[in-house]
Amino acid sequence: MRLPTALISQQDTSRPTAAALRAHLAEVTRHRDTIGSLGLGDALATIRHIQVQRFRQTYADLLADPRHARATHFFLAELYGAQDYSERDAQFARIAGAVERLFPDKVMTLAVELAEVHALTEELDCCMARAWQNLKLPRRLDAATLARGYADCWAHIGRSADRQHQLDAVLRMGWRLADVVGVPGLRTALRLMRRPAHAAGLSALQHVLEEGFDAFKSMGKADVFLSAVNERESDWLATLFNTPDQATRQLARAQALD
Repeated sequence: MRLPTALISQQDTSRPTAAALRAHLAEVTRHRDTIGSLGLGDALATIRHIQVQRFRQTYADLLADPRHARATHFFLAELYGAQDYSERDAQFARIAGAVERLFPDKVMTLAVELAEVHALTEELDCCMARAWQNLKLPRRLDAATLARGYADCWAHIGRSADRQHQLDAVLRMGWRLADVVGVPGLRTALRLMRRPAHAAGLSALQHVLEEGFDAFKSMGKADVFLSAVNERESDWLATLFNTPDQATRQLARAQALD
């Protein structure tokens, strides 16, 4: 499967490196340290909960569709989820050099792109959490207040170009993953890595590699799924930036489903 021309990154013209992977993960660590030092943990958890609920509402049809459910869950868990990714990221950093040496360029590029998405998401979420904390809202909030608070934080942060870049990076990574599943023998190689990965303390990394591979492999062609992500997330960005009242109503409906 060929990547759409608009989504081919500069990394296609140069070999991806372990240094690039480690640099993105260092950015993630820096943002996590900021969150800890400023006491933003609760605010960040709230922001991410709102985002997860919105994602579940936006992709309810794909989550219920046997063909696309696994890939949608993978995106929700690995890109938009609210869980702690510290262990997985530490494992990525530890074996960056080995991945560069032992795996095809496509796999290394995928790892770098995943780390890039993760770093940018962590930065933007950190900014949202700081804005949320500054609102000084009470802990117990109804759906409407949660939604309005989120929309207000979004308007305060702005950064529309970075939001578009975030979406582009997610799509680029998705198309790359769809391409990687076609590498001959890669699934067998991943399966053979299970015991060594477990023995080396790399189980979290092994899980994300296998789950991503299997999710996209089981889906077959990724066109419908990734086109839906592109269209729906683009519409969502436009709504948040251009018609915040409408975005607030959508967010409130999503939170009410909790």
